[in-house]
Amino acid sequence: SVPEIVQETRDLIEQGQLLQAHRKLMDLECSRDDLMYEQYRMDSKNTHDMNLIDSYFGDMQKLSEELAKQLWMVIQRSLVTVRRDPTLLVSVVRIIEREEKIDRRMLDRKKQTGFIPPGRPKRWKEKMFNVLDRTVTTRIEGTQADTRESDKMWLVRHLEIIRKYVLDDLLVAKNLMDQCFPPHYEIFKKLLCMYHQALSLRMQDLASEDLEANEIVSLLTWVLNTYKSEEMMGDLELAPELDVNSLQPLLSQDVVDGLLSTYMSTLTSNIIGWLRKALETDKKDWLKENEPEADQDGYYQTTLPAIVFQMFEQNLQVATQISEDLKIKVLHLCLQQMSSFLNRYKEEAHLYKEEHLRNRQYHPCYVQYMVAIINNCQTFKESIISLKKKYLTPVMEELLKNSHACIDAVLDDIAKEGCASLLDEVFIDLEPHLSELMTKKWLGASNAVDTICVTVEDYFNDFARIKKPCKKKMTVECHRRVVMEYIKAIMLKRITFKNAEERKEGAERMNREAQQFRFLFKKLAAGSGEDTEGLCDVIEAIAEVFKLTDPSLLYLEISTLVSKHPDIRDDHITALLTMRGDASREMKQTIIETLDKGPSQPNPNYVPIFKEITVPTLTVPKLLK
Repeated sequence: SVPEIVQETRDLIEQGQLLQAHRKLMDLECSRDDLMYEQYRMDSKNTHDMNLIDSYFGDMQKLSEELAKQLWMVIQRSLVTVRRDPTLLVSVVRIIEREEKIDRRMLDRKKQTGFIPPGRPKRWKEKMFNVLDRTVTTRIEGTQADTRESDKMWLVRHLEIIRKYVLDDLLVAKNLMDQCFPPHYEIFKKLLCMYHQALSLRMQDLASEDLEANEIVSLLTWVLNTYKSEEMMGDLELAPELDVNSLQPLLSQDVVDGLLSTYMSTLTSNIIGWLRKALETDKKDWLKENEPEADQDGYYQTTLPAIVFQMFEQNLQVATQISEDLKIKVLHLCLQQMSSFLNRYKEEAHLYKEEHLRNRQYHPCYVQYMVAIINNCQTFKESIISLKKKYLTPVMEELLKNSHACIDAVLDDIAKEGCASLLDEVFIDLEPHLSELMTKKWLGASNAVDTICVTVEDYFNDFARIKKPCKKKMTVECHRRVVMEYIKAIMLKRITFKNAEERKEGAERMNREAQQFRFLFKKLAAGSGEDTEGLCDVIEAIAEVFKLTDPSLLYLEISTLVSKHPDIRDDHITALLTMRGDASREMKQTIIETLDKGPSQPNPNYVPIFKEITVPTLTVPKLLK
């Protein structure tokens, strides 16, 4: 009887004997459908008899639902079942296939006769794919084990679990599940679409969250690179069935652009904050009582360039993972912020100098830290070149040339001002000894120049810690300033020679001191390839003017001096003749007037020295042309 068969079928379902259960169910349905069809043919409008037949087979519909429930449970766990009990999965697929055939047959009969039994079409194949789709979505959504509050790396972990699960599932689908389904089901292709769709929705959900900068990087790296890489969809085992180039993007370009915009905005704020903090830390070091550290070549430095470029490097490495375009944008941002940062660095170095000049006891290692600041400029330059070489093509490098030039200009200014401030430091200490030059004491028994040379050499022991390009310039500039200060002392007319003996004594002292300076700066410039010996020639040329015993030859001696130093002015010549002590007012006037008429053809390589030397005009009347 029908109730007995229904009970037997239910028992088979509970025992997991799904094929046998389905066979009995089909027999029951077939009997019911045939009876109902016959009744329909005899009297299609007799609903009473139809309902009578249906109620007689009443439990059968429920039985079909119970069987379906078991099928969907197997389908839900198909990725596990196919590994443990592939036969069970094959049985389920066979049942679905049988039902599909019955559906088709019943639909064909409906077209011909208008009759279709209750519960048809069952569409179990369609339902099976819906179950698989929901299973895939649940699997993807269920991979998030942590939140940001519980684990800062929550997103990285979440994405890694997704990657592993999806790859494992697709490999199982391709290698095992594919064999359990008829070819026309295209089960691997269908599952691939389901996973792709579920992933796309999950990525959109994640993208819509209020992500932090590092989380945006993790998400975009995964979406744009990991997803299609050999670590996931590009796995060689999935080929050739899976062509990564045919996969649609997981996120639309608008969403990606929005994330990148948020990332760049956050990164800009972060870089500004990091740079400000790095500079504040560096400034604190400038006040220390111990010297700054030195690099492997012994040059003073602070950690500032290393900290700044380590930060740039880290962010560029991150950007490179995402895309070439983002890498360029981040490098451009780094250079932009570098430019603003260096202007602040320049201001702080200037304030450091001003503060030191107000109280020279306050900064015990001022010279050493100023040397480190100068050296940092060179390190910054080298680091920028290295960064651009590593992350830019020559074409892109050309496009960013202007920003690089601006940065170089600021660095040159900082180094130049740093060198100038160090030389100011030297000349503040030299001041009392320079003021002793060209005085009666100097003419007698002064050791002012000895002290000047010792002081300069002592300072240059510290300056030896300055990197070569700047040290070379400083040596030349110091030499030039010493010679200038010496000539200034002459122009100040502190003494007037009383007789030929004093003139001879003064000239000889000047020659000796010129030699002292020449020897000192030759020693300081050793190895730099710089020839600065000529700077002291002007002192010896002036000494010749003083040494001359015959006043009638003064014009020739001075004209030689003027031809070598075309920037010498009338007031300079007047000051020299005044110090000489034996030239009358008329002689001075005659010499100057004669010189003014002579041709002047300056040497194009001549570096002016008298141009910056002023002659006091209050004590001695200026001779006009």
